[in-house]
Amino acid sequence: MIRTWIGSLWLHRLIFLAVVVVITFVRLLPLDTSAGHLPGPDILLCLILAWMVRRPEYLSAPLIAAVVLAEDILLMRPPGLWTAVVLMGAEFLRARSALTRELSFGVEWLLVSGVMVAMFLVNRLVMALAFLPQPILGYALVQMVWSVLAYPAVVAFSRYGLDLHKPATGEIDAYGRKM
Repeated sequence: MIRTWIGSLWLHRLIFLAVVVVITFVRLLPLDTSAGHLPGPDILLCLILAWMVRRPEYLSAPLIAAVVLAEDILLMRPPGLWTAVVLMGAEFLRARSALTRELSFGVEWLLVSGVMVAMFLVNRLVMALAFLPQPILGYALVQMVWSVLAYPAVVAFSRYGLDLHKPATGEIDAYGRKM
């Protein structure tokens, strides 16, 4: 029983890494190089937050930090700032995993949207205090709105494509503890 739980844990971590590699690869492709188009959603952020609400034990803090730091470096953002902000948001949701288990999807979506807005504001504030160049406010707002709107699609993909569901109320882990 414990071996299957540990195997499932590592299998889901590998699936997460594979999805992250695909997302990052698609994001780095020069699909549309003309100016004036709207930004897309931050799918990686949506994926991290969806997995954190559904099964927080599958994503460890070092795994999240490594993935987002690698994305920071590849996308030439200030290394570590967005990583720290995403890690704080993810750990905020991890601390409330018992609460989010019993929430309806609408309330969960509002909670995650609030976390995304807070992460956006903290990132903008720190970049402004450090006098770092920032994306235009409208561009960043559109990306944040698209990310909030993309969250249900990412949750649907995680639930039905990857079979990642919230633990049931009476479900126990391999060690006999309530989840």
